[in-house]
Amino acid sequence: MRPNDGQLLLLLLLLTCTFLLCTQTLGADTLEKGQNLTDGATLISDGGGSFTLGFFSPGVSNKRYLGIWFSVSNDTVYWVANRDKPLVDRSGMLVFNDAGSLVLLDGSRRPVWSSEMSGGASAVAAQLLESGNLVVRNGSSDAYLWQSFDSPSDTLLPGMKLGKYSWSRTVWTLTSWRSADDPSPGDYSRTLEGAGMPKLVLWQGNAKTYRTGPWNGVYFNGVPEATGYSQWYRLYVTGSGTDTTYGYTALPGAPLTRVVVNHTGVAQRLVWEASSRAWIPLFTGPNGECDNYGRCGPFGLCNPSVASSRCGCIPGFSRKSSSSLKFADGCGRDADLDCPTDGFMVVPGVKLPDTHNATVATGVTLEQCKARCKANCSCLACAAAYIQEEGSDSSGCIMWADTIVDVRFSDKGQDLYVRLSISKFDDPESGGGKSFPIALVVAPVASAVTVLLVVFLIWWRMRRRILGAIPQNPSIAVHSVNLATLKHVTGNFSETNIIGQGGFGVVYKAQLADGRMIAVKRLKQSALTRKGKKDFAREVEVMAGLRHGSLLRLFAYCSQGKERILVYEYMQNKSLNIYIFGTTEIRASLNWTKRLEIIHGIAHGVAYLHGGSDKSVIHRDLKPGNILLDDEWKAKIADFGTAKLFAIDQTGPDQTIVVSPGYAAPEYAQRGEMTLKCDVYSFGVIILETLSGQRNGSTQRLLSHVWGLWEQNKVMELLDIAMALPHPDSEHEILSELKRLCSHAALRHVPRHPVCVREGLTLLHLSLRFRPGASSGNACVLLSGSSLQREGEDGMTTLCTRCGFTAAEVAAQRGASAAHRGDGAGSMVATMCPRLGSLTSWEDPWSAKVDGGGATGAHWTMWFGLNGVP
Repeated sequence: MRPNDGQLLLLLLLLTCTFLLCTQTLGADTLEKGQNLTDGATLISDGGGSFTLGFFSPGVSNKRYLGIWFSVSNDTVYWVANRDKPLVDRSGMLVFNDAGSLVLLDGSRRPVWSSEMSGGASAVAAQLLESGNLVVRNGSSDAYLWQSFDSPSDTLLPGMKLGKYSWSRTVWTLTSWRSADDPSPGDYSRTLEGAGMPKLVLWQGNAKTYRTGPWNGVYFNGVPEATGYSQWYRLYVTGSGTDTTYGYTALPGAPLTRVVVNHTGVAQRLVWEASSRAWIPLFTGPNGECDNYGRCGPFGLCNPSVASSRCGCIPGFSRKSSSSLKFADGCGRDADLDCPTDGFMVVPGVKLPDTHNATVATGVTLEQCKARCKANCSCLACAAAYIQEEGSDSSGCIMWADTIVDVRFSDKGQDLYVRLSISKFDDPESGGGKSFPIALVVAPVASAVTVLLVVFLIWWRMRRRILGAIPQNPSIAVHSVNLATLKHVTGNFSETNIIGQGGFGVVYKAQLADGRMIAVKRLKQSALTRKGKKDFAREVEVMAGLRHGSLLRLFAYCSQGKERILVYEYMQNKSLNIYIFGTTEIRASLNWTKRLEIIHGIAHGVAYLHGGSDKSVIHRDLKPGNILLDDEWKAKIADFGTAKLFAIDQTGPDQTIVVSPGYAAPEYAQRGEMTLKCDVYSFGVIILETLSGQRNGSTQRLLSHVWGLWEQNKVMELLDIAMALPHPDSEHEILSELKRLCSHAALRHVPRHPVCVREGLTLLHLSLRFRPGASSGNACVLLSGSSLQREGEDGMTTLCTRCGFTAAEVAAQRGASAAHRGDGAGSMVATMCPRLGSLTSWEDPWSAKVDGGGATGAHWTMWFGLNGVP
């Protein structure tokens, strides 16, 4: 090789190494397992480079921290990993440990910070997203094993949250730095408090220093600045009660923004102004004396436009202390209340009082809110909960029954209606406030008010019944969520999030703040007839009382205005019918093991519905389309809109017959006879369809086909041709598994038909056979075995003859069964007619043999009749 060639090769090698080094340390957004990030190297968010991750020293400090900052402003750090464990030198290193967790090591290679992932999952990569979120993945899915957004420091970015989710035990709080040079947790924090109505609270230790007004559906009351940047950022509050979160999104083209709690105890929203290369504040809180929490004490009213003493009193109240320095003592009433003759006075344009002691009602108008407060002698004040909902000016109701505190006049404030003695409305010096119209008319006697209240309650109950409202039952462990929450998580019900739809509703896929997926079922307006609303209410009430691993879990519901929405756990593999009725390739993906587990899961669910919960529930619409499959192919029964509580709903005005062709038991479809056996019949059809990959249909085609195969001794041909037939060696294992299912303890306690479900599960042996000609309503159950005791056969023969069949007919059937099995063993046919329901001891002749020792070692099979009678 010539010298010039060697020099050229060396130059190319150096350039290549330099390029690779720059790619890893300056341009890369991902750190993979086996790589490390040392002091001086960085990750830069992909797609825009808005954020940088690396090591830094704040202010004049020489200590080193791992953090994420805005690329346009290197000294604006939004997240710090090792806040309270700084590095003393530049020897820090970010790596993945052997367990797959992201860890920060010091110079001695001791961990000072870790991503602290749970669940045993092992990560393979960390990526800095353009949102500023540092996420850790395992490479097999897009789900995050850990994310920096779940561990905020002092800054809230678009996409982050404040609040909590008890489901995942996640709490999001902002905590200030100790000082400008020390990012360790300081004295101030900002939280979302969900009691009453959601509001943002700034704390110094355990003391409130500032709070916004309650969330009014658009922004937080008392923060009018929010309307000035609504064209850039959309605020939202999701959830209800204590499980509530607040966040915001940035619209396309919006400048960089951040909400920060600084070490001086002030919360600010700032935006980046590119022309001046500076952060410009859009909001600051507290901002002035009137923002200091409880500045004027109980029933006090702070007026920021008054130059001298800003503290006054709500109209109808006077200062308790004459000293101008004792504002915290607050104000007292000028005249005692005398319910129900009291009136109400409006205090306009204020930041509403703290709602920690308030109650909230949704779905009512402002006038209804006033009427509720007047009827409740404990109600001291009320206000509209939302200033905008479905196009109306105000709705919902907040009622205070205790001390009113932290009220101030505010630009774009709301009206507060305060309860006062009627005497204050005759006093021209009472404050000149504008009163309710009802304050001008005093009820002559208390009895008249009582009559009006009773009429109102009757009207309200009738209205709830007509609208199909959800009963306010404290035992129902299903949350009600507002419409704004569901609009947010579904992208305003975006078509891109639709995962399924039918004649009654559309199902959307949505993601919660903690990364979990949910399914949001929004009923179509055309389905919201009186019956449709009753079905919605029934589904919520029934599902709220059911908890079982084989039933789809209902997380929440929304019954707001004209909307009826259900929130379920998300089923990744959708419904069973996709896989058993799909293409050959799709059907082949559901192997025999999975199909067995699915059948097993459905059986568990049916058993629980019929006898495992406090009340027996009849589903009435079991079919593959209502069997959903999770990511582990576990079956869950869904769609309880037509369910009936067996003990309650057998009779009544609602006698609607719910029929899915091919699945409804004939005695129910034809005569409306609703019993627990209806579900058993449907379950039998599901088993046959799951095994065969064929639909039964309204003509009972599959049942006829199965009967024909039985008569020709070709039952194995029923199995789905998309998969190879079970090998003789493996068939025994399958049968053993089915026998185990048949003897499962849960299925032995299904009321009225334990054998129906238990022996029905032996279908994989394909001895479950339907007789197409049984249009008369008769049904036969074939019990065969090598060790049946003689008295069992005699008992069954007696039972059959009582149903109108001769002993010769029974003997003929017994012989046919023995010839078919080819084992020479005695067998018997119990032929049951419609009169069987009147025989109180019809189970005795053979159920004792099944559960006792008489049938030990026997192989049991079962023959369902078309009418579903066991």
